Amino acid sequence: MTNDQGPRVLIVDDDPAHRRLYADALQRQGFRPVEAADGAAALALLQRERPALVVSDVRMPGLDGLAMLRQVRECCPELPFLLVTAYPDVREAVTALKLGAVDYLGKPVDLDELTAVCGDIVDFHADVAPGQLPSAAMDGIVAESPALRAVLNDAWRIAASDATVLLTGESGTGKDVVAHFVHRLSGRSRRPLVAVNCAALPEGLVASELFGHEPGAFTGAVGRRPGRFREADGGTLFLDEIGDMPLDLQPALLRVLETGRLTPVGGTGEQVVDVRLVAATNRDLDAAVRGGRFREDLFHRLNVIALEVPPLRHRPEDILPLCRRFLHREEVAAKRLSPAAARALQAYSWPGNVRELANAMERARLLSRTDVVLPEHLPPAVRQGAAAAPVAAGETATVVPLDRLERQTIEQALTQTGGNRTRAAELLGISRRTLIYKLKRYRQE
Repeated sequence: MTNDQGPRVLIVDDDPAHRRLYADALQRQGFRPVEAADGAAALALLQRERPALVVSDVRMPGLDGLAMLRQVRECCPELPFLLVTAYPDVREAVTALKLGAVDYLGKPVDLDELTAVCGDIVDFHADVAPGQLPSAAMDGIVAESPALRAVLNDAWRIAASDATVLLTGESGTGKDVVAHFVHRLSGRSRRPLVAVNCAALPEGLVASELFGHEPGAFTGAVGRRPGRFREADGGTLFLDEIGDMPLDLQPALLRVLETGRLTPVGGTGEQVVDVRLVAATNRDLDAAVRGGRFREDLFHRLNVIALEVPPLRHRPEDILPLCRRFLHREEVAAKRLSPAAARALQAYSWPGNVRELANAMERARLLSRTDVVLPEHLPPAVRQGAAAAPVAAGETATVVPLDRLERQTIEQALTQTGGNRTRAAELLGISRRTLIYKLKRYRQE
C-alpha cells in the first residue's frame, strides 16, 4: 500500500533482493521507500532529498555502512540511521552506536520488527491495516492462531521473490506445509516443487540424489540420473532436514546455490540450473556451526529469510480445527468430538505437534463405533494430560476472556523484562515474531 504522505525511508543494500524485501514491507505500512545499491549512491540521493530515516547494510563493497554513517554525520547530524548486518560484531555495534546509529539489527531481519522499529524511530504508525494475508491464499491451510498466521503472512510477503528460505521449528509442526505454501504463491508455481528428505538418504548417495550421475560413476550406476536439482529446474527444491546433510557435501551445495551450476557425479561438464531453495530443519544450526558440524558460509547462504514454525502448544487455537479437519476425511463418514474429548485435546501439550495430533485422530476415528469421539478413544497420554487438572463438579470461578488474559500476561512479561521484547518472548514461551505480531494488533485495537 503506497502512501504519498508517509515518511520517506532510504534503504541501502548491495543485495537487490534484500532492498526489495525491506521496501515492500515498509511500503505496506505506509512508508515511502527509496533504494540505493551502495553508500556512494545513497550519499548522492541525500544531496537531493532528505529522508526521515536511513536503513543501511553494514558490509557493502566500496563505501560500507559505517563509513557512510561517518560521512552522513558530517552533513546530516540529526538524520536517524538504522544499521543491518549479517555478521553481528560487538565492536562494530559499539562503533555504530557511538557514531549515532539509533539501532543495530541482525540478519535475517524480522520484517515486523523492522517496520516496528522504523515506526518508533520516526514516531510514525500508519493509520491503515498492515498487508493482510488474503483468505484465498490459504487454500485449506488451518491457521486460526495469530502465531501461525504471522508466519504465513511473512511467507506470503516473500513468496514472489527468489530468496532462499530457511524454515525452523520442532519436528511435526508443518514446515513442509509452509514450503508448499511459498511455492504455490511464487512465480514458479507452474514448475515442480521437488522435496528431498536429507535425513532419509544413505550418506553415499546424497550427491547422486541431488546432483545426478553419469553411467558408470559408481557401482550400480547403470544409467544416467538427472538429480533433484535438475528435476526442480525452474521451480522450487525443498531440502527437508538440511541439518543432516553430510559435512563433506556442503561445499558442493553452497557452490550450486551461489553459481547456479553443478557437475553430476562422474561427469566432467557443468550444467546450469535455475532453482529456488527452501530448506527446513528441527536442529539448532547455530549450535551445529559452533560445533563444526555445519559450514558457517552455507548457513549464512541458507539463512536469507528465516521463518520459525511455532509448535502446536503455542497455537492452541489450531487444535480443534485441525481435529475436525482430520475427522472429516472425504472417503469416510464424518465424526465429531464430544465436549469431554475436546477438553482433553486442548489440555494436552502435544510434544509431537501436528503429526502426533493427526495420528491421535486416526486412532480415534478407527476406535469410535459411532459418529462421536469420546475421551476413551484418545491415546492414553492425551487422557492422562487431561486428568492432571480435573475440575470438580459444580465448581465455579471468575472467567476472564482469553484475549484479555493474554494481553495482561504479555504486559506483565514486558514490565518484568524492562520492555525487552526478546527476553519477554522467552518468558512467554513464544517467538519474538509472534510477540511483535500481538503487540502490533493491540496497538491497532
